[in-house]
Amino acid sequence: MADKMIRIRRASHEDRRRPVLLAIAGDSAAGKSTVAKGIVDALGSERCTVLSTDDYHRYDRYERAHKPFTALHPDCHYLSILAQHLQLLATGQPILKPVYDHGTGRLIRPQLVEPAEVIVVEGLLPLHSKLARACFDITVYLDPPEQIRRGWKVNRDTTSRGYTEEQVLAELMDRETESAEFIRPQRAHADIVVRFAPVDARDDAPGTPLSASLLLRTTIQQPDLSEVLQPGMAQTIHMRLARDGDGRPVDSVHVHGYASPEENATAEKMVWHALGRDGSAVPEALGRIGADERSTPLAITQMVLMHHVLAAGR
Repeated sequence: MADKMIRIRRASHEDRRRPVLLAIAGDSAAGKSTVAKGIVDALGSERCTVLSTDDYHRYDRYERAHKPFTALHPDCHYLSILAQHLQLLATGQPILKPVYDHGTGRLIRPQLVEPAEVIVVEGLLPLHSKLARACFDITVYLDPPEQIRRGWKVNRDTTSRGYTEEQVLAELMDRETESAEFIRPQRAHADIVVRFAPVDARDDAPGTPLSASLLLRTTIQQPDLSEVLQPGMAQTIHMRLARDGDGRPVDSVHVHGYASPEENATAEKMVWHALGRDGSAVPEALGRIGADERSTPLAITQMVLMHHVLAAGR
């Protein structure tokens, strides 16, 4: 029997290349899907599998209304099954994934998911468990100011998920305790923390793209951006030494949203070159916000994450 089990394990791993797993964690409407979509579109959808942890809801929207917790609580999710599925995907094996329909609030027919070269996992709690965290090559936490995130959530949920503004605001209030207890602690487990926000002490015109701050922790080998971060580029992008939550020094890259189009284009080309993409143009998919808007801070954030994905694949 022991020999048979060994043969089964070997056969299950034959001809399977290990995928690269990227986790994008954050609270509801923190920008996870927007960041993930640009990366997937730039790499090519045929090279990527996208997994939303929302599909692992234990209850549908109507059942949750009668529970003593919200969708941010771990008890509202099948997190042990998520961790099991991440392990299978990380070893190149398919899964039968549950599916949650945000339009109806219902759990629907599960889907067969085959692992691609890159697996992007985005959602509320991908970094909650130690077992799940061990499956990822790169981990990211999106940390926008609460006022910004709340505005994004109201806009999204009222336009595409069938909620009224009053319902969204009430839900945000109900979720605050669990957000602080379960969602935000994942920030400590991220290799990169990204914060899209206006620059303090500036009064930028309405419509000015948000700036981005990238906290680059030493838990993974971060890219060398020294050739880009020159004094002449400080209007668009610069790096400073900051202190992490535990007091340790950490590099913090700032990409300003208020720079001119010419400065933005120069910064994007230089970062793309510094990340080793010499022979290709910056993908048009990067930096897109909806159909008509574009953001250089978002594009450069996605470039850095793509760099890590491609480096891990090598």
